[in-house]
Order: sequence, then structure tokens, then C-alpha cells
Amino acid sequence: MRPPKNAVDPRRPYAFLVEDELSPSGRLEPVATLFLTNRECPFRCAMCDLWKNTLDDRVPAGAILEQINFALDRLPSAKHIKLYNSGNFFDRQAIPREDHAAIAERVGTYETVIIENHPRLCRRDAALRFRDYLAGTLEIALGLETAHPDVLLRLNKQMTVDDYVGAAQWLVDHEIAVRTFVLLRPPYLSESEGIEWAVRSVELAVDAGSRCVAVIPTRPGNGYLDHLLEHGRFSPPRLSSLERVLEACVARRFPARIFADLWDLEQFSRCDRCFQQRRDRLARMNRTQTVPPPVWCDCET
Repeated sequence: MRPPKNAVDPRRPYAFLVEDELSPSGRLEPVATLFLTNRECPFRCAMCDLWKNTLDDRVPAGAILEQINFALDRLPSAKHIKLYNSGNFFDRQAIPREDHAAIAERVGTYETVIIENHPRLCRRDAALRFRDYLAGTLEIALGLETAHPDVLLRLNKQMTVDDYVGAAQWLVDHEIAVRTFVLLRPPYLSESEGIEWAVRSVELAVDAGSRCVAVIPTRPGNGYLDHLLEHGRFSPPRLSSLERVLEACVARRFPARIFADLWDLEQFSRCDRCFQQRRDRLARMNRTQTVPPPVWCDCET
């Protein structure tokens, strides 16, 4: 059901940028985000479209460091860095382990190094070794997706909620920060259920020790979700639902930063008149972790 992959170069990141993000200290600070070209993730999650910019084979030794150098030579300075590889940093068939020390040395001046990894692939020896290579803080982003056990099973994530909780708590116990990805309205949930379970999933992630949670609207476009959309088992969430989830979580004053993912947000809007105001409002909540006045519009966004 998948459309074709995009053509990518194993020695170049497929994207890179610097943007401000609210830091744990409460300040807006620049974060460099590198989207590294890497081998396709071995998991086949139903909602994923990250495979579109991946390779079929493992990258050669040194290629990831070359990608990092290429991006950082072209980006302005930043205090934190995300090394996202469309998969799992500690997958032995992804980023070669022999490159870990050199990668850590290259990004050693950053206060926080954020990588992504599947909860079942948080290989403890590799995670501890990479943590010890770094002068700053290691943060690992885990995909919980949803705390709804039946939906999580049907997403083919190949993990349970307990797997996520166990991984998060182990990381926190070993002084590795945790960031969590939560989906808003994955397949098989109604709009109201999607809102409820997104908030419940954020709560579970915070209880497990995550100090940063990103709520991501579930997007079609990977083939399988489009198939579910045609058969009435999936609908993308409304923009207003993302607002409601972020409002509810920020108002709870969790001991964590809660962000709404704003990438390609316009596809979830039903009104051109109020879209930019709503996007700006979400961005303000991301930056301040406060709830500003609602946007008024006579549409049904």
C-alpha cells in the first residue's frame, strides 16, 4: 500500500534546521534538528511515514558523522541538538556502533543531545556508553503513541504500554532524560475518544518520568492510513481537537513541557479565516506553557 520512497543520499541528511524550543529552564533556546538519512526502521508501525526518506541498507561507517558535519557546517549555533534518524539510534543495523564515540565528540558542546529510539531497543549497555561519552545531557525520545492498549496493539508498534513505562523509568533511573511522542486520534478512535486518549497518554508519559511530551496529529499519506480512511476506520483529527488537548494538558501544570507538533498543520484546519490565529495560539502555548484566550470564529474548525 506504500507509495515510493524519496531518493536520499547516505552521506547527506535529508533535512536540517534550527528552531526555538522552550527548555527545561523555562527559556526559549535554539535547537538544531538533523534528520539523518538512515536504514529503514525494522518495525512496521501502521501510522508511520518516516520510511519515505530512508535507505534499504545500512549506512557505511562514518556516513552519519559526515551527515552531521555537513548540517552543522551550514546551521547557526544552537544550545541543544536533535539527531533524528527515522528509526532507532541503538538499532545495530542503523547507526554503526563504532561511530558512537565520534558522533558524541562532534556534538559534545551541546547542552542536550536528543536521539530517538523504540522502547524495546533501548539497549542498556549502548545507552549508558553513549550517555557517558557526552559532556551534556542525553535525552531519548520514545514513541508511546497511545496508552489505549487495544489501539496500540493494532498500530503494530510491537510493544505494550508496560514496555514503554519500563523503558522510560529505566532511562530516568540512569540519568537519561525522556521525551515522548503521543498521537492525537490514531486509527480506530472517534474524535472525542482521540482527545480523551491523547490526554490520558500524556498523563501516563509524565507519570513514567517523561519531562517533555509532543502531541502529534495523526496524518494520512503513508498508504495504510489512506486505506483505513477509505474504509471508515480512520479520520485525521480536527485542529480544534489539538487545541483542546494542549489546553487541557497545559492547564494541568504537569511537571513536564507539553508541545503540539505544528508541522504541516494546515491540513487539519477547516477554515482559512482563523487558521493562522489558531496556529499562532498553539505556538504561544508551546512557548509559554500557558493557555491564552481562545480564537473566536463562526466556523466549525
